[in-house]
Amino acid sequence: MTVVMVEEIDPSSADAGVPAHFGDPVKEQRLLETAVGLVDRSNRDVLAVPGDERASWLHTLTTQHLSGISADQGSELLVLSPHGHVEQHAFVTDDGTTAWLDTEPGAGAGLLKYLEMMRFFTRVEPRDATSEIAVLSLVGPAAAELLPELAEPRIGAVPGPKFAAGSVPPEATAIYSVRPFEGGLARRVPLGVDLLVPRAAKTSVIEKLGVPRAGLSAYEAIRVAARVPRLGHETDHKTLPAEADFMAAAVHLDKGCYRGQETVARVHHLGRPPRRLVLLHLDGIATDHPPAQGTPVELDGRAVGFVGTGVRHHELGMIALAVLKRNVADDARLTVGESTAAIDV
Repeated sequence: MTVVMVEEIDPSSADAGVPAHFGDPVKEQRLLETAVGLVDRSNRDVLAVPGDERASWLHTLTTQHLSGISADQGSELLVLSPHGHVEQHAFVTDDGTTAWLDTEPGAGAGLLKYLEMMRFFTRVEPRDATSEIAVLSLVGPAAAELLPELAEPRIGAVPGPKFAAGSVPPEATAIYSVRPFEGGLARRVPLGVDLLVPRAAKTSVIEKLGVPRAGLSAYEAIRVAARVPRLGHETDHKTLPAEADFMAAAVHLDKGCYRGQETVARVHHLGRPPRRLVLLHLDGIATDHPPAQGTPVELDGRAVGFVGTGVRHHELGMIALAVLKRNVADDARLTVGESTAAIDV
């Protein structure tokens, strides 16, 4: 089997350390869209938060309602700046004694530093567990068939701008079913099933599953087509949760105070965040290379946003997730580098 690592394609990529593809990225994309493939995402940082007060503590520090999370549940959370900008995003998975937080490669140190600063007298012991736990993902419509005991993800609707206090259920806005799996945990998510397994057992778990392999480039193409945002790609230093579509899965709008909560509430009640996440179709005439992260999106020669992730999709062609100014019209004729781009509405 041909294995091409991410760093062989892009030595500067933050995603180094996992396979980009196994010789046929297009075939791997079709596998993830029509059946199920296994994607090695063990480059993700993982933190462990054991302690009796872990749920109530994370509840007070983050955007998510976590005080009642149980041992068979997972969710998503954000850590915001005092001004409401997205600083951290993580999935949280609880096993009854420990909350496991998995986040983007390289983001764990910043998240751990914040958690350690906020411990005070709380009975929690956050630590870096990246060397202990590896993340693998079963992606595709048949992923759930491999672990039928996992319930479908439940993500609540974002309430309207003028919702009544007390109308949002006092629970996590995204609830992901969790079960023990091969010495670790399995978590049902919108794109399939994430497996948090002991890093020392990663190879044996992959062999035991016997699921066809797919690389991270195929995973990213599926993610972009599904409009799923990623910290550090579809976010910059001033991103608000509503601008990058984090609201439904990661933000509870009626849970009380946390850092940045006033900005989140104000933007939501006004109903018009300054920017929005969109999917762009690029013509691919002048170049067949997807645009790099951070490439400006221009309208009449003026920058109106930036590319988060650009990919070549096996059916849609060259596409990209981008963050644009709110006032850019849906039918605007945009340019991204040498390509003409149109918003998918």
